[in-house]
Amino acid sequence: MSTRWPTLIEDGNGVLILDQTRLPHEAVMLRLDSLEDAANAICVMQVRGAPLIGATAAYGVALGLATDASDARLGQVIDTLAATRPTAVNLHWALARMRRVLERSELAIRREAAWKEARAVATEDKAANAAIGRHGLALLQAAHRGDRPINVMTHCNAGRLATVEHGTAIAPIYAAHAAGIAVHVWVSETRPRNQGLLTAWELREAGVPHTLIADNAAGLLMMQGKVDLVIVGADRIAANGDTANKVGTYLKALAARAHGVPFYVAAPLSTIDFACPSGAGIPIEERAAQEFGAAVADFGTAVANPAFDVTPAALISGIISERGVAAAGALGQWQA
Repeated sequence: MSTRWPTLIEDGNGVLILDQTRLPHEAVMLRLDSLEDAANAICVMQVRGAPLIGATAAYGVALGLATDASDARLGQVIDTLAATRPTAVNLHWALARMRRVLERSELAIRREAAWKEARAVATEDKAANAAIGRHGLALLQAAHRGDRPINVMTHCNAGRLATVEHGTAIAPIYAAHAAGIAVHVWVSETRPRNQGLLTAWELREAGVPHTLIADNAAGLLMMQGKVDLVIVGADRIAANGDTANKVGTYLKALAARAHGVPFYVAAPLSTIDFACPSGAGIPIEERAAQEFGAAVADFGTAVANPAFDVTPAALISGIISERGVAAAGALGQWQA
């Protein structure tokens, strides 16, 4: 797996991120020096993917306390970051964690404590995703038939670009590739933001065979028997296993069920919202019409642009976390 372009690195005063709005055309590292920089990076999707959003938010708290670490400022910083994206629960999980730790810290050392806890969030994300890769590898090995490649379909970007390292849905693919197992990935474009192009970019960087497809080709490929399993990421998983992910995921789950293709969700435990009973309680972010392109936005036609949809637990073969693989309806075993 190539790490020539890390998604996030820091030096105790600022954070460097890979600006994902510039990919796949050019790779550019962007420095975040303030709360406003971090909030904007999350809001405009310079960083994407629930785990990476969470880590960026944690560092955003540290940046926001640079000159004022008071309780009032801490509350303002967390409120600012919490308002950036509504659906990805890792954002709110990271902010709650930072608040809990920092409210117990003395003011004199609060800034130092913020950087220390943000580093812990990032380090734990790397470890969790590596474990997801190991657990998911067993599923790919079980799906391997003869000497032909395992054909895995994914959606959006749940690779290393969506995390601090390794990825979630793509982590098992990297593990299989590293183990010398032949694997091929069907990569959906993922309109309208085309995040699938980011998956294609990082798979090319890593030397993993892949093919880019239009979103609506997924059902046909499953019908033709060209898909062995589907693995997607998640932005929020409800307590009953209903899963919010990039819009278009639900349609893939329906097609997978129709054609007997196993459908897995890969995400760290921080993505499970045990306070949310079901998918009906997951807020769905509505994004701007401009994402369809300026011509569409100026045409005068109403545009609906939900960023996510919800896949019912009944359509999910299993959820892969750092703890292993569990049935979507049996997540209570992982509740702290």
